[in-house]
Amino acid sequence: MPSPATSPELVLYGYFRSSAAFRARIALNLKGIVAKQKPVHLLRGGGEQHEADYKSVNPQELVPTLVHDGDAIGQSLAIIEYLDEIYPEPPLLPRDPRGRARVRQLAYIIACDIHPLNNLRMLLYLRDRFSIGEDARAEWQRHWIGLGFSTLETLLAQSPLTGRFCHGDAPTLADICLIPQMANARRVALDLAPYPTLVRIESHALTHPAFEAALPKNQPDAE
Repeated sequence: MPSPATSPELVLYGYFRSSAAFRARIALNLKGIVAKQKPVHLLRGGGEQHEADYKSVNPQELVPTLVHDGDAIGQSLAIIEYLDEIYPEPPLLPRDPRGRARVRQLAYIIACDIHPLNNLRMLLYLRDRFSIGEDARAEWQRHWIGLGFSTLETLLAQSPLTGRFCHGDAPTLADICLIPQMANARRVALDLAPYPTLVRIESHALTHPAFEAALPKNQPDAE
């Protein structure tokens, strides 16, 4: 298998504030893979993701999209597992089936239950269809993030498998999903005091250069 330095060009379409794109950046960084960044501004001009050029790359009109050797892959979890298969070191999933199931459970609570209720499409629909104001939309976000975080806190705090990261002492798919969602929680001023395990894992993760470099504020399109 070729090393990242000699692989065909990888291109990541993303937006600095997108938590799904944030996940993909973390995974690339953990693998030591350098991908060309192509920003897609989700708000400018009604959203660049809706323009014909980007729709030809990703018909779902979402970010991120990873293009590898001319093939486009959408959906952050699909991108991350693809990267884990073509560049298996360091692994982003445990070697054992039960460990993989646990990590996926934690990741899916965030990616499948919390995130879809709080992404930009949902918030714009609440604003435009139901005239829900900014404060009420933020309360909506706090409610659904808090509900998911309560479950995560219980699962992580009660398991001996939880280490410095969500599963042991090395970052996995679960941490890749958690850290961007923690950033979202902070953006809407969610009280994080009830979730000390999540805060502890976040604090440790952000000492890792792969997570720190992926932060929204460190992206070339950050505003």
